Amino acid sequence: MKPFRIEVPARDLDDLRDRLARTRFAPALSDDWTHGTPTAYLAELLEYWRTKFDWPAAEAKLNEMPQFTATVRDSDLHFVHVEGKGPNPLPLLFTHGWPGSFWEVSKIIGPLTDPAAHGGDPADAFTVVAPSLPGYGFSPHPGTPGVSPAEIADRFHELMTDVLGYSRYAAQGGDWGSIVTTCLGRDHADSLAGIHLNMMGARPVVGEHSEPLTEAEQDFQANGAKWREQEAAYSQIQATKPGTLGAGLSDSPAGLAAWIVEKFRTWSDCDGDVESVFSKDDLLTNISIYWLTNSIATSTRLYYEAWRDQRTPMLTPGFIEAPTGFAAFPKELSRPPREWVARAYNLRRFTEFERGGHFAAMEQPQALVADVREFFRPLRG
Repeated sequence: MKPFRIEVPARDLDDLRDRLARTRFAPALSDDWTHGTPTAYLAELLEYWRTKFDWPAAEAKLNEMPQFTATVRDSDLHFVHVEGKGPNPLPLLFTHGWPGSFWEVSKIIGPLTDPAAHGGDPADAFTVVAPSLPGYGFSPHPGTPGVSPAEIADRFHELMTDVLGYSRYAAQGGDWGSIVTTCLGRDHADSLAGIHLNMMGARPVVGEHSEPLTEAEQDFQANGAKWREQEAAYSQIQATKPGTLGAGLSDSPAGLAAWIVEKFRTWSDCDGDVESVFSKDDLLTNISIYWLTNSIATSTRLYYEAWRDQRTPMLTPGFIEAPTGFAAFPKELSRPPREWVARAYNLRRFTEFERGGHFAAMEQPQALVADVREFFRPLRG
């Protein structure tokens, strides 16, 4: 376990600005987002990235979070580690998703680790560990096949127990984080106080001996089929040809920005205006992490690995024994009813929110923190 600071060389920033200045834009296909990221908005975002975005300031803000690396199995893991301030802080593993990064934890880490300083009860303190997924940002991909969500869960469990010495901990996640956290709840339940999710990461067993699906569950399945038809092409590409996609996005900051910002707009509760929820600086901090670490190709490789490992809980139906809390945000990609979640998890808490989407820790940090505190309060032991 070694301290880590982000220090991007000036030559990398100069190269980025040079590439941005030489962007060749695609012809505008429409004036809105009908065909994806529109050329006009992309040009505005890239010009801000080139002339106004202050990476050194963003880097300093990122470095305010204590960061470390540790060798787990065959590669180094990068992670944030902040001790809680309270009588008995509960270790909490926070796992981000795609196209996010460890930057997602930045708005919730203060209230989680030091609740008293944010109007809360010190008894609700957590010690937060927020790794970068292997192949994302400052966690280099091992370069070997098989680094699936279940494998990542095993590595994160080793990080929490063998490296950091926590015999019992909690876990929270959305997107890939929800699937990794689900694997933890399935494979390492004995070490977990519980798991908290803001996206469903498992598929329940449904058959002739199961309770009939409710009307809400049938609607959920129909809506899921519609979403896959209209919005899931990115997932199919990343799960089948991540190298081909990565070749373009690794060479073009314009392409990378267009690919990522469209997801932040489509998947968030922003009413079509992505900057009503995320500032340009927030968006570009996250995008820059991908660009400056050249990790977009290795990040999308996780899709390829996940759908080729039968341990992925979305492929192999089952039941997760760990106590589970579920935060249901209205603009999430998948919005299962309570009864569907309860088929797959030992569900102890299900909370529906009025606002929020896929990037809950960045969109609705106060609501997410409050729900995490409430769920784990009786499970601290």
